[in-house]
Amino acid sequence: MNIRNKFVRHLKAFDLVIIIFYIILTLLHIIFYDRITNWWLWILVNIGIILLTFTLAFLEARNKNKFWRGLHYWYVVPLILLTFKEIYFMIKPIRVYDYDWLFIEIDRWMFGTDPTHVLHQIANPVLTEILQIIYGMFYLLPILLGLFLLRKNRFVAMEFSLFIVVYGFYLSYLGYFILPGIGPRFTLHDFSTINDQLPGLWLTNFLRDLVNTGESIPPGTPNPAEVVQRDVFPSGHTMITLIVIYLSVRLKSRSRYFFVPVGSLLIFSTVYLWYHYVIDLIGGLAFMIFAVWSGKYIFNWWRRQIGKPEFEYGKY
Repeated sequence: MNIRNKFVRHLKAFDLVIIIFYIILTLLHIIFYDRITNWWLWILVNIGIILLTFTLAFLEARNKNKFWRGLHYWYVVPLILLTFKEIYFMIKPIRVYDYDWLFIEIDRWMFGTDPTHVLHQIANPVLTEILQIIYGMFYLLPILLGLFLLRKNRFVAMEFSLFIVVYGFYLSYLGYFILPGIGPRFTLHDFSTINDQLPGLWLTNFLRDLVNTGESIPPGTPNPAEVVQRDVFPSGHTMITLIVIYLSVRLKSRSRYFFVPVGSLLIFSTVYLWYHYVIDLIGGLAFMIFAVWSGKYIFNWWRRQIGKPEFEYGKY
């Protein structure tokens, strides 16, 4: 049966996953209110985001112009970053212990050693500079895919891609709750000497500082391992990059000639630059496979509910 309520039927699939995820976060705040600082403030923020999602969907459907369509698509970008920061305040209080010991044991079981130490043998400033720049492009990749699709007026493909990317991000965030960790730059290496031990050329140190600041450890932070974001497993960089590569290939976008080589280097950089264990990458691959498999069913189920034709890769 098709949904007839006008405030609900205007929701796109990516709106739906945003609303559901923020309901989940709100429930976690309520359950663990005695552990999370300012839990009530985050609940208000979550309610505001849910209302914003309904409002943007309704305004786009009512006005049907490029401005509201663009706003409806791109409000997701800052929302992903806001969500990333919200879970920062939740994971450590809820999940007290880190699981880096487990990731290290699995890597050593698979390779007989620590992969970051092996890759350090081929490290040189030129390679480090290139890979740090590519690593810093992570959030740009899904944005670029969206721009490529919009340039060709492939709106349904854009909606599907946006849904899969948002769905993928939120699945990875749930993974951080299950097995939190901080990564080999803290456990297998000395974080305070990384600029000396893994030097680049001109931009590496600046880009590292940007990444660190985004993970709540700006330069000069005392005890960074204690306060850094718990975002190791699964590797979101691997998961979302693989999703972007997969979509660009399946949608037969010319952008695939850019995403395949750049994305492959980005995934390699996550271990080379000491951000991730190899098991994190394998976890990212597994989460990616689940996201693209289940995501298409969810996307088409919602399309049927609002009376729209199902999505097929070759049609849009």
